[in-house]
Amino acid sequence: MGEGSLPRVLLLATGGTISMRQDAAAGGAVPRLTGREILDAVPGVEQVAALEVREFGRYPGPHMTIERMWELRAAVLDALAEGFEGVVIMHGTDTVEETAYLLDRSLPPEVPVVITGAMRNSSELSWDGPANLMSAVEVAASPEARGRGTMVVMDEEIVQGAEVVKTHTEQAGTFRSPNWGPLGLTDKGRALFYRESRRKPTLAPERPVTPVDLIKIVAGADARLVDASRESGAHGVVIEAMGRGNVPPAVVPGLQRWIDAECPVVVASRSSRGRVLDTYAYEGGGHQLREMGCIFADHMTGQQARIELMLALGVHGGDVAKVRKTVEAGRYEE
Repeated sequence: MGEGSLPRVLLLATGGTISMRQDAAAGGAVPRLTGREILDAVPGVEQVAALEVREFGRYPGPHMTIERMWELRAAVLDALAEGFEGVVIMHGTDTVEETAYLLDRSLPPEVPVVITGAMRNSSELSWDGPANLMSAVEVAASPEARGRGTMVVMDEEIVQGAEVVKTHTEQAGTFRSPNWGPLGLTDKGRALFYRESRRKPTLAPERPVTPVDLIKIVAGADARLVDASRESGAHGVVIEAMGRGNVPPAVVPGLQRWIDAECPVVVASRSSRGRVLDTYAYEGGGHQLREMGCIFADHMTGQQARIELMLALGVHGGDVAKVRKTVEAGRYEE
């Protein structure tokens, strides 16, 4: 434990809106605040945990790459080796979904890793960064958070990292688990958990395999983008299909060319809730895609399935059968 028996919690500052202020010369909000400056705006946080701040970077959400996410994972592993009892990451909200999924799937779950951010920058009257940071520290310091892996904490709600979806471009309350709801909430300094975390076995390659592409399917789509992905060197592709996992007939030949090349094709849904399944047997329906050899991503969003495929390829290489077993058979324990 930290000083005065408080838990030791590491704060990793990566940038994002929580670190931004308005810059007239730039024409908008840009990252400016350090992690320490943000922490100094949170009165009373020193009574919750013994905090250490480390600067990872000042990246807007869209500047976070898979490589940077993997470096962030390494920074978390360093913190665990140093004996920290929780880690809080301040992060841009545009890519929270992907970072949270990657960390939740690839890190040991024993020590809580809590990602937070802000939907308003520090120049706005409604800057939500300090309150979100306080809630995140409360969760990271909670004994009940141990074993739950990576979580996203915003607006006093706790969401599992592998489930989180950003559902609105601007409003508070945007981070949700559309299929299962929040794990719990923070209330008057306490982290309260109301359901168990749904977990898969940890998937921890030496590094994720890139590039892996994500292609959204729309009415009238054909195989041009599918073929371009394969021909330009992607190691795998995620198809964000319609409904239960269906595509227009003109897409099917392109998927077959991927399968003939012995490269994985993962099918997710462009719907925000529900799972993909081989329900429909018409041309381009899920039944045909499964019979062809496509891998079905269960409840994962396209963004999540892309990270899953990168990690699975990192563990199994080009062995499509093992990748399939990881993505399909390694489903969440109920």
